Amino acid sequence: MGRSGLFDLESHFAFYGAYHSNPVNILIHTLFVWPILFTSLVLLYFTPSLYNFPAEGFMFNLGFVFTVIYALYYVGLDKKAGSLAALLCVLCWVGASVLANRLGFSLAWKVVLAAQLFCWTGQFVGHGVFEKRAPALLDNLTQAFLMAPFFVLLEVLQTAFGYEPYPGFHASVKQKIEANIKEWKDEKQKKQT
Repeated sequence: MGRSGLFDLESHFAFYGAYHSNPVNILIHTLFVWPILFTSLVLLYFTPSLYNFPAEGFMFNLGFVFTVIYALYYVGLDKKAGSLAALLCVLCWVGASVLANRLGFSLAWKVVLAAQLFCWTGQFVGHGVFEKRAPALLDNLTQAFLMAPFFVLLEVLQTAFGYEPYPGFHASVKQKIEANIKEWKDEKQKKQT
């Protein structure tokens, strides 16, 4: 049932999950990843517009482009959870556009900076204090940024509703995560001796 390459959800989820196995760190990421995406879209609102939508304040800019890329990618990974993630991305873009339009650049960048610092600090504390492993972004920046929102959404769907993209997904991912963590610990042990 699994796919390969760019749309191999199992491998992406296992990669990201190996860096997020501690329950407190998972909770921290669940609380802070989507606000990072949202506030990034607030800032991207101020990039040049390629086309103005009929509705005031909505622009075809980098925020819109990233929203479409994320949304389509998530749907490509898994139709059900991906559609929900795509909807959340669009809602973030709409909300970020409205907020940015109301705040204006001079206030918006300060709000974004404060929110980003708070959220990123929380995540680094989650990794340093609870996970005791460097963030995934240090090993694969693109994959970590692209998968983070979808990863936390899948975590919530699995925990709250027992959702699986397909039967056996979580069991397979769990094995891969455990193997990845074991490999990382073995490598760490070698470096220490």
